Amino acid sequence: MTDTFDQEPETARPEDEHRFPCSNCGSDMRYAPTEGKMVCDHCGNEEAIEVPPDQGGEGLVENDFEAALRGQMDNVEIEETRVSQCPSCGAQVQFDADVHSQDCPFCATPVVTDTGTHRHIKPKGLVPFQLEEREAHKAMEDWLGRLWFAPNGLKEYARQGRELNGIYVPYWTYDADTDTSYRGQRGTAYYVTVNGPDGKPRQERRIRWTRTSGRVSRFFDDILVLASKSLPKRYTDALAPWDLSGLAEYRPEFLSGFRAEGYTVELDEGMVEARQIMDAQIQRDIRRDIGGDAQRIDSMNTHVDKTTFKHILLPVWIAAYKYRGKSYRFVVNAQSGKVQGERPWSAGKIALAVIGAIILAAAVFYGLEVMDQ
Repeated sequence: MTDTFDQEPETARPEDEHRFPCSNCGSDMRYAPTEGKMVCDHCGNEEAIEVPPDQGGEGLVENDFEAALRGQMDNVEIEETRVSQCPSCGAQVQFDADVHSQDCPFCATPVVTDTGTHRHIKPKGLVPFQLEEREAHKAMEDWLGRLWFAPNGLKEYARQGRELNGIYVPYWTYDADTDTSYRGQRGTAYYVTVNGPDGKPRQERRIRWTRTSGRVSRFFDDILVLASKSLPKRYTDALAPWDLSGLAEYRPEFLSGFRAEGYTVELDEGMVEARQIMDAQIQRDIRRDIGGDAQRIDSMNTHVDKTTFKHILLPVWIAAYKYRGKSYRFVVNAQSGKVQGERPWSAGKIALAVIGAIILAAAVFYGLEVMDQ
């Protein structure tokens, strides 16, 4: 059986806002992750990215969550960009002003660009790309090589060096002070002697429950929530952990040569997931506070205060390819090199494996029959 993969069309250049002419020759410069500077591929000129003092990741100012919900953010925190939404995966893709159609870098669906602008919260910071495309491709190729029952054409696809798309994916981070009162039960284990099914005595563990109540407090810092719906969440979540100590102040130079996706998960929608993450941790705190050998939480009432947030961008390399008319995607954490993705299954390889297993089982059975004679 022959496995064929369709080539994905090349993507258009990044939007004009993220293009920086070389001071030497005027050609477009790009951000080079390994050098951490702007590089001109035409003349070799290099330029450092000037970062003001005390404006790194730890100096990023949080935005007030409640004020943002009321629409009371400062105008400097808002921007307008030209964004077109993919009709297939929903990604908000930024294009050049002179590009009227393009394939979505997330799923390879043709997108016709519009001329409208989208008003949204400006990114506060980002983690710059740290892996070059060749390094991300090597990580992806190694990952593909470990897949079982993958079509032969899959590895060939990787060896051909298909182009990857460098995308800054949007995330929200949330900070909050929490104070939780709870009611629950502390379980103390004890053992009794009972007769087992065989009539012999054995020790049986039982729990004696005592009602209790208390209060726990915790400050949550940088609860990370994906603000995109264009990629399967199970894959993007699996790219964690991210080292947010590498956050830098948002600067357009970091986006030169890459794309930035607009967020499609709104601020309040992201907070719903953030609360789920917080509640899970608070429950663990309560169980530790209850103590004993076992715990039950009957009720908990959490007061959330001083909630702040940031809109940040995290770097991923994305590969999209088609196999038998269906799109599959790989994502590479451009900070750590961790890979996740979808994969097709080779029906031929699975069939051969099943046939092989049947033949092996038959041989073993025949051997046992011979030995019994």
